[in-house]
Formats: sequence, structure tokens, C-alpha cells
Amino acid sequence: MNLRDPQAFSLNRRLFLGTSAAAIAAGAPLAANHSSAGNLGIAPFRFDITPPMGHSLCGGWIKPVEGFDDQLEAIGYVITGLEKPIVVCAVDWTGLLNSAHIAWRTALANAAGTTIDRVAVQCVHQHNAPFACLDAEKIVQAQEGLPHIVEPGYFQQCLTRGAEAVRTALKSTLPLTHVATGEARVDRVAGNRRIIGTNGKVISQRGSSSRNPHHHRLPEGLIDPMLKTVSFYSNEKKLVAAHYYACHPMSYYGDGRVSADFCGLARKQRQEEEPGCTHLYFNGCGGNIGAGKYNNGSKEARVELTSRMFDAISESESQLDRTEIKNISWVTEDILPTVDTDRFNEDLLMKQISDSKQRVVSRNRPSYTVAFIRRIAAEIPITLSGLHVNDASILHLPSESFIEYQFRAQSDAPDRFVACAAYGDGGPWYLPTKEAYPQGGYAVSVAWCRPEVDDLLSRGVGTLLAKAKNA
Repeated sequence: MNLRDPQAFSLNRRLFLGTSAAAIAAGAPLAANHSSAGNLGIAPFRFDITPPMGHSLCGGWIKPVEGFDDQLEAIGYVITGLEKPIVVCAVDWTGLLNSAHIAWRTALANAAGTTIDRVAVQCVHQHNAPFACLDAEKIVQAQEGLPHIVEPGYFQQCLTRGAEAVRTALKSTLPLTHVATGEARVDRVAGNRRIIGTNGKVISQRGSSSRNPHHHRLPEGLIDPMLKTVSFYSNEKKLVAAHYYACHPMSYYGDGRVSADFCGLARKQRQEEEPGCTHLYFNGCGGNIGAGKYNNGSKEARVELTSRMFDAISESESQLDRTEIKNISWVTEDILPTVDTDRFNEDLLMKQISDSKQRVVSRNRPSYTVAFIRRIAAEIPITLSGLHVNDASILHLPSESFIEYQFRAQSDAPDRFVACAAYGDGGPWYLPTKEAYPQGGYAVSVAWCRPEVDDLLSRGVGTLLAKAKNA
């Protein structure tokens, strides 16, 4: 296989198992705990992933790139000194799905000298950004008159930049000795998107922005108001600060102006303030969370939301208290959900994709569904992963997971500091809870899995945390 060709990453179970430790030790801890941090190292990296003029945004069903408000970045770190290196990366894209996600993990793994089971790549989920699925790209490009999902040449450029960034960073690896955690309440940003009526059904979606006064009057609903920070140090020097908060990160989009939006802008502001530390932002389990209660979609609102996020990041960091790293481990768990074939039929979806009378969104979006159907048929699992450092656990979860999964993770380990990063492998699209399916609403309509995925994901998260307790 030619690793320089992103199209080579087809949905092939042999490829996945051959490049991951799932073939060796599925679900087992992949790094022994360490009694001291004397042999640990950390190497932060970052690289530009801004799409070129004319490139599709959000899968091709909103306006393509017409200009740039700010650049998109992939930012991460490599931890060395374990059995094999660990790579964690946050990406300013809408999503990375199926073989595109595998391609990113493989490229970063090869550069770091590790395997893809030890690489976590999580998207922030801004919408004026690429929504990359190589499998969907093949499907739509076999049709007439459809825009790209993601242009393969640009996709490959990002992989090349990522590999170069990792290799360069490893040349300047510094000792990793301490970790610190902090958290702060975020003021007036998040609200639950799903408005449930007296009949127990979703009657309205309060999206990322809303000009509906009723949406603004309603309470926030179920959210996690806390922004969490995990920082890594080389003795007294803070080298990495990773921030976690669950909310769709869009103030407005669809105008063709590329932007990391308010969460990315807050991160950039903190980076400018503290250039000696690499700041990362991860979107938590925000599949059913958005800013629509407090955001009317105006340019002024983006400034206000950015300021509130920046304040929370700063406050969270003010709580940091360094402790020497006594133990550290990396664990994984694979899950293989089933597709809801009662609602999603490949033949019918392909007819819809081929129908030139349909709108672009009604043709491009189903290509993601078909890609996932084929992925599950090939039995390519979704990998959950966790980094456990002292009494902190960082979980890397897939797709647009609902906030309930984040709360369950915290409940599963009440004695640990649990930070969740969702929007990893985006293949399943939305991951509601099983209780949400009969309630209906937009998220359920674009959730490719059966409700049983709730049990699979919840057990997987519990297993990751149990491995921390048993280490």
C-alpha cells in the first residue's frame, strides 16, 4: 500500500488490524504503569491545515472557501518513554470519518514510531472547515455535478505536514515530569439543543445560534458547565495545556469564511498570552449541546463567546497544582456497533445520491451514511482510548457523542479527574443515548447506529476507566 496516497486507505479490515494492536491485544492495556517519570518525554507539535480557496466546507453543502478570517490548525503532543510513543492531536476540522481517520492516525503513528492504537485524533467540529471522509469522497466523485467532500491532494498535504511536524518535534523532546489539573465554570455559552415537549418528543432544536426569543428564555437544560484543563510540565516549565469543554463550537458559519470560531479563537488568544506553552482545545461530548441559548449568530456574539471561553480557560489554569507523575498508562477498547438498517438502506441511499434533481446536501450527506454502512460490513471497529496520569483520566471518544456519556464517565470514576474529548472517528455521525431515539429530533435522524450503541459505548467507557483503577 502506498501511504502517500490517501485513497489507499480503503475500508479493509485486514488493513486496520494489521496496523493496530487490536490484532495483538484487543482491549488490553498497552503500556505498563511507571513508578517514576524519569524516562518520560513530551514533544508538542502543531501544523497548518487551512483549506485552499474554493475547497468544500462541511461536506460540500455550505458555501465553499471564499476567504479566511483565521487559520485552522492541528495541534498535539507526543509522549515518549512508554512501551511505544503516544500521540494525541486536536484538529480544527468538522470531522474525520472512517478511513480518513485511520489515515491520519497512521501517518502520525508512522512519524512517531508507534502504532495507530496509540494515536488519538479528535476534531473540534467547527463548520467553516473540512468534513473529511475519503470513502464518501469516492462515492460522490463517481456521480455527476457534486462537489468534493475533501480534495485528496489537500488531504495528503495535511498528512505530510503532520508527519513532518511530529518528526521535527521529537528532535526537541523534553523530560515529562509533572501533571496538573484544573477546572472552571463557563459563563453563558452552552445550552442543550433538544427541546422536549410535554409529549416526550423533540419539538424544537435550539442550534448553535438562534434568533428565536423562546429559545433564549428556556433554561440551559442538561449541560456540563465545567471546562477542564490537563497540563504537562517539564519540572517547573508548563509545556502543554489541554482544555476540554462540551459544546458545538460554532457562532455562525456558511459564509465561506474559514475560521476556528469562538473556541479556537479563545485558544489562540491564550496561546498568544503564553507562547511558551502549547495550548490545545478539545470538544467534549457535545453532540446535543450548542450555544443557541446565548448566541444570535451575529459577529458581536462571536466576540462575546470567545471572551467567555477565554475567561474560563484562564480561570481553569489558575487552579493548576503540579504533582510529580507517579504512574501513567494508555488503554484502548474497540467497539463494533450495528447500523440501523431499518432506517438506512444502502441501495435506496445510492439512488438518492445518484438523483441529480436532489439538492447537494441531500446527495452528499447520504454518502457518509453509505460509507459507514460499508465500514461496519467490513467489521472495522471504532477504537476508544484513554490516557491515565496519576488520578487524571483523559478519554478519547468517537463522533458526536451526547453529553450523557460524559456524565456517565465521571460517575464511573468519581475519585478521578475525568476529561472527555469526543469527535474522534466520526463514522457513526451522532451517538445519542438509547432514551433519545424515541424522542426523535435532528440528531436521531442522522444517527446511523442502532440504539444498542449506547450499551456498547457506555461499557467501553467503563472498561477504559476500570483499567485505570486496576492498574
